[in-house]
Amino acid sequence: MKDLHVSWDEYHKLIETLAYVVNDSGWKFDSLLCLSRGGLRPGDILSRIFDMPLNILATSSYREAAGTVQGELDIGQYIASSRPDSLKGKVLLVDDLVDSGLTFKKVTEHLKTRVPAITEVRTAVLWWKKCSQVKPDYYVQFLEDNPWIHQPFEVYDTMRLGQLEGRVKDYNLLKPAP
Repeated sequence: MKDLHVSWDEYHKLIETLAYVVNDSGWKFDSLLCLSRGGLRPGDILSRIFDMPLNILATSSYREAAGTVQGELDIGQYIASSRPDSLKGKVLLVDDLVDSGLTFKKVTEHLKTRVPAITEVRTAVLWWKKCSQVKPDYYVQFLEDNPWIHQPFEVYDTMRLGQLEGRVKDYNLLKPAP
């Protein structure tokens, strides 16, 4: 299994392609729900492209070893939204990838018991790994060899504030107010 390294440019192309795949399917959804943290960026961009409110549900299972070891799944008690009544009907559930499939299984069950206004849930991801127990409804790439995916923002998993000083000074972006 070879690791997959993804640049920011590739990452954005994957998200745009996912929007195309969902739209091209002809399925019309009423609500968009992304899983944080991995689904935040795809969810944000899809909410802009489809011009609908973004609902966010915090989930976490990859916490150990800078996010490389899966532990027990935690699902947030509340769904964040600028429009609390916007999570209803047909829901597009967005994440970055489906690995084991455990998160999608448990979140779908969670939504069925907690949000009765939801009538249908379909899933959308950038990457679907062969090792997954579930098949997403929409995906961009099927990964036969189940690689570890290095996403462009993961550099921040181990970066701390003390490491920014030199980087920020090199950017030369700080401009004093007149």
